[in-house]
Parts: sequence; C-alpha cells; structure tokens
Amino acid sequence: MQAVAAWLVARPLNSILALAATLSLAWLSFLSGAVIVLLALHKGMRSAALEAAAAGGLTAIVGALLQIPFGVTLQGVVTIWLPALLLTTVLMATRSLTLTAQLAYIVAVIAMALFFAIVADPVEFWQRILSDLGNMWREMGLSEQADMLVREQGAIAGQMTIVAVLMAWSVSMVSLMLGYKLYRLLPDRPAAYGRFRDLNFGRVLALGMALASVAALLTGWASLQNIAFVMFAMFWLQGLAIAHWSHAQGFLPTFGLGAVYVLTPILNLIMLMGLALTGYIDAWFGFRRLPAAK
Repeated sequence: MQAVAAWLVARPLNSILALAATLSLAWLSFLSGAVIVLLALHKGMRSAALEAAAAGGLTAIVGALLQIPFGVTLQGVVTIWLPALLLTTVLMATRSLTLTAQLAYIVAVIAMALFFAIVADPVEFWQRILSDLGNMWREMGLSEQADMLVREQGAIAGQMTIVAVLMAWSVSMVSLMLGYKLYRLLPDRPAAYGRFRDLNFGRVLALGMALASVAALLTGWASLQNIAFVMFAMFWLQGLAIAHWSHAQGFLPTFGLGAVYVLTPILNLIMLMGLALTGYIDAWFGFRRLPAAK
C-alpha cells in the first residue's frame, strides 16, 4: 500500500486517472473517496479540488462516449467526493480522527431526524426515487436489474431511509479512514490526527443511543425506531477499530483481522451487528483502558 500511496501523489496525472477510474467501481467507489482524502491531506484542499474537477471532467467525457447518463457521474461526485472533502476539512481543523468521527455521527443523526420531520411519507418519497433509478438503469441497458427493482420496490422503500443514511455515512467514513491510512504510509507522516485503532465514539453518544432506543420503545414511533437503529449500527466503526487494536496488541492474529474484512461483505448484517455491539460495549466499558491492555 505504501507504493500505491507514493504513486498516487507522485504526479497529478496519476491521481486524476485513479479518481476517474475508481469513481465508477460501484461498491468500491469508496476507494475514490480515499484518494481524495489522501490528496487533500498531502497537497492541500485546493490542489485536491482541482484534480478532482479534472477527473470529473474526464469521467463525464468517457461516460458520454459510452452513453452513460451524466447523472451517474454527478451522483458519484456528490455522494463520494464532496463528503470526503468535507470530512477532510473537519479533520484538518480539529486535528482529531475521533472528534471528526463523532461530529459525522451527530450530523448523520440530525440529518435523519430532519428528513423524517420534513418528509410526510418516507415510503412514498423513496418509491419515487426508486422509480427514477429504475428508469436510469433501463437507459443504461440494465433492464433485468430495473425490473427486479420495480418488483421489490414496495419492500425496499420501507427500509430505504435506514439504508441510505447508514450507507452514505459508512462510505464516507471508510473513505476518510482509508485515505488517512494512505497518507500515513507516505514518508515522514506521523499519526498527527490520531490512530484509527484508538477511535472511540464515547459514552455521551452511547447514552444518546440508549435514550433514543427507550423513547422509541415507549412511543412506538417508526421514525424514532429507525433513528435508534442507525445510531446503534454506526458503532460498527468502533467495533472495527477494536479489531485493529486487538491485532496491534497481539490478541487477534493477522488471519483473524483479514477474516473480519472478508466475512463482512458475505455475512453483511450479522457482521455489522456484531461489530456494532462490540463497539457499543467498548464505548461504555473501554476495553482499551483495562489494566491488562496497558
């Protein structure tokens, strides 16, 4: 990975090509966000924005030649690059990886609460979005996928708010953490903003999640139940940090850490909940502060 990081920052052409290529990788598009974070930390925000603009233009030109709608490129810029740049700005201002993650957690919860306050019928809202997405897929020649989306539209729409918020937050945070990791692999780059394995959302956010869960149970409000679930699920990132800390301490072998990454896409929800539970318990009891750990 060190050679990759060095190659990315060696010349602007390298980073532009990498940004353009990784933006179209669908489930691996977080790699494009990581490149943005690396460039911003290494070269500054202005240079990173200019190279991103050049990469966006290149992606749009290639997309036009391949008859890919411009909206697909614009969606990647808005959902991948822009959050990565914003998080990097916060990181550079706070100089704390943990504080940046905590602020991102709070912003995601507030955004979700505002969504439920503004949108009267979230299911109907997402059904319209899914219909537009299906039409876009048909224009791209993905007729089978579009038909499947239409068939399952009703079931998917009911869970889309949770999925959208959790996915958007997770992709942004993974982009930030991976980009910071690449930055640290460059020569003479210490952990100036902290280390990922020390990430901790803290007891205040853990208490907020607990109160939201109790309130959701007492009121029965579906919107509050969704918010409480997302607040808990976002602790998966702290659970992953615990896995990295355990590996650094020698408690978890390299094979075990690799298995976490391999099994997460396969088991998906099971691994997510397992990591979230680990992270949530750690927020209260602080595994890394135990005397044995020291």
